[in-house]
Amino acid sequence: MAKRAYSPKDVASINHKVLPFTGKWKEVFGEPEQGDTWFIMGPSASGKSSFVMQLAKMLCGLGGVLYVSLEEGVGLSMRQRLERFKMSEVQGAFRILTDGDIEELSKRLAKPKSAKFVIVDSYQEAYDVGWDYNRTAALIDRFPKKTFIFISQEDKGKPLGKPAIRLKYKAGVKVRTQGYRAYCQGRYAGQVSAYYSIWEEKEVEVYNTKSDGEETETESQPAL
Repeated sequence: MAKRAYSPKDVASINHKVLPFTGKWKEVFGEPEQGDTWFIMGPSASGKSSFVMQLAKMLCGLGGVLYVSLEEGVGLSMRQRLERFKMSEVQGAFRILTDGDIEELSKRLAKPKSAKFVIVDSYQEAYDVGWDYNRTAALIDRFPKKTFIFISQEDKGKPLGKPAIRLKYKAGVKVRTQGYRAYCQGRYAGQVSAYYSIWEEKEVEVYNTKSDGEETETESQPAL
C-alpha cells in the first residue's frame, strides 16, 4: 500500500512533542523533537565523555536514562565521572548497562516504564557486537518515542567507519566536541555560534582570552 501524501496543512496539524530544554541547553540545542536520534562525536581528550554525562544528568529530569556503557563498562574512569558530576543525585532515573546484546536491549525497552533516553557508548563498540546499521535503524524505528543518543569515535574529523557515517546522517541532532566545548549542528540547532561549555577550567588550555575579553582560539571551531 502506498504511503499517504501530506499537504502543508496536514503537516502543520501534527502534534510534535519536543524536549523542553531551558537555559544554556535550549540556547545551544534548541528544542529537539522527542524520539529523534542524537549523534555525538569528538576527538580524544575533547570533553566528549564529560559532556555526555552532563547531558545524561539533565535528561534525567525529563525521564529515565539508560547508559549502555560498552567502551568503559563500569570501570574506574566511569566511577570517577559519576562522582564528579554527582550522578547519585539522579540515581533513581539513571542506570548503566554493560550488556551489548541488541535483542536483550529491545526486550528491556519494550517493558512498561522503561527508559525514555538510551545512550550508546560507543557505536563502534556496539557495531562489533552485532549492531550493524540495519539492526540499529530497526531498533530506533521500533521505539519512535524513545530518544537514542549514539557516541562515536572519530578519525580525522569524521566518524570512524562507514556505518557510523551513515548513522550520523540519520540523526537529527549532531554534536561535536572540541576544546571542551560542544557545538551543535542539526535540525534543531539553537542560536548561531552558540556552544555548550563542558569544562571551563580546561578551556583555558585550548583558548587564549585577552585582557579585553576578546578570545583567540588555538583550535578552530569544528565543522560537522
